[in-house]
Amino acid sequence: MPRLRSASLHRALTVAIAGLFALSMTAPAFAVTTATITVTGGVLEISAPTGSVDLGTIVNTVEGGTINGSLGEVHVSDARSAAAGSGWVASVISSAFTPAAGPTVAASAVGYTAGVITKVGTATYTANDPADLTAASPAVTATGITGDNSATWNPTINILVPGGTAAGEYTATITHSVL
Repeated sequence: MPRLRSASLHRALTVAIAGLFALSMTAPAFAVTTATITVTGGVLEISAPTGSVDLGTIVNTVEGGTINGSLGEVHVSDARSAAAGSGWVASVISSAFTPAAGPTVAASAVGYTAGVITKVGTATYTANDPADLTAASPAVTATGITGDNSATWNPTINILVPGGTAAGEYTATITHSVL
């Protein structure tokens, strides 16, 4: 058997080691995937207290008087991703305050004061404070919207009770909407 010289053996080992080292240093293989998601516009919605709310009591007098009572929190949420500069209008309407028997207190005697508006997002909010809720009336208006936004307020309902109104409990329906 032939004998390799030490220089030849050294060269053969160097080549073999370099080859193994080169094999372990190759670039890793990889694949690139582009992933997407889609976010769609949400909705414009309003919430207000449900059930019965006691707005207060007044003693009957010849002159009449006003009952001012808190309705509870009204909240508008706008997740439509609306175009910059757009807006919405929250409206309110009331039926007449009706007793079990006898004359009613007309919706024209019912007023609405929005009070402090707590806001989230970019918009200009205006309390319109309608004095007559016979027809749907703007209560709070949002203009100059940029992106999603919300507004919350706790309105005071003002009822002008005419003098000589019969004693008893009077009930009305107060409806909020937003467009």
